[in-house]
Amino acid sequence: MFKLRVSRKVPILLTPRTSQSQKKKAILLTILAGFLWGTSFPAIEIGLQYMDAYTFVFLRFLAASLVMLSVLLVKRKDTLKVANKRLVLFLGIINGVAYLMQYVGMIFTSAAKSSLLVNLSIIWVAILSPFLLKEHLGSKKTAGVVISFLGVFLMTTNLDFASLGQGTIVGDGLVIGSGIAWAFFMLYNKPLATDGKNLIQSITLLLLFTLLPLLPAFFFFAGSIVAIGANAWIIILYTAVLCWVVPYYLWLKGLEHLSPVTSAVVLLTEIVVAVTLATIILGEIFTPISGIGAILIAIAILMDS
Repeated sequence: MFKLRVSRKVPILLTPRTSQSQKKKAILLTILAGFLWGTSFPAIEIGLQYMDAYTFVFLRFLAASLVMLSVLLVKRKDTLKVANKRLVLFLGIINGVAYLMQYVGMIFTSAAKSSLLVNLSIIWVAILSPFLLKEHLGSKKTAGVVISFLGVFLMTTNLDFASLGQGTIVGDGLVIGSGIAWAFFMLYNKPLATDGKNLIQSITLLLLFTLLPLLPAFFFFAGSIVAIGANAWIIILYTAVLCWVVPYYLWLKGLEHLSPVTSAVVLLTEIVVAVTLATIILGEIFTPISGIGAILIAIAILMDS
């Protein structure tokens, strides 16, 4: 078992030297990342009509890896040397495990409940950040976390408490586990973002490592790739590039000048986008309660900004 070590030369948290213009740009980049990640939810709903979850998640990250390898070739960076390969390995594996737990867990629990449990990650980030990164939350930031989670609760449940009773212990446990895994993913991306060196190589290597925990599930449970049609490949490429590679890069650039907790709160824009697009594209109902939840998330973002 290895220990993740962050160099003392690398500042972990937002420092006073970060200017207001840098912080505003970082928030804007994070909002844009949240917007793109938010479009993945209806895209995944559509994609699962064409293929099983194991095939989908594996091909999504395989495509993302190939895209990033192509970017390296275009930029004539033919090596994958990164300063902290152990950290990138850890992030890649935990990312793959988190996605696998979410996809499998959603088979055994309701969509509303899984959305709520996954987004508990903001609570885990707030709890773990003071211990792992020595981040001081303060009353304002703590209030922002609480208000944002209340907004998430309203948007994902619509106060339909019956939906929270659906599912199984196994399904709920897997989805909660994915939220905890992503909390560690968010926190340990901070030194990677702050260092800022060889970012393209780091993202490429991270994606390749993400495939490691997905490979066994793909080989044992996935369906035939040959049967996948053109529509499915469009969804795979869309979620790979515009719902992972691009938003992850934007999020990392934003995280360079934001604390992990602030970044996690701002990133909740993805839920607002996801619910809005689900209403427009999938015909799901946007209720006044969902609207209140969206307003609370917006208030929390403004508080932490």
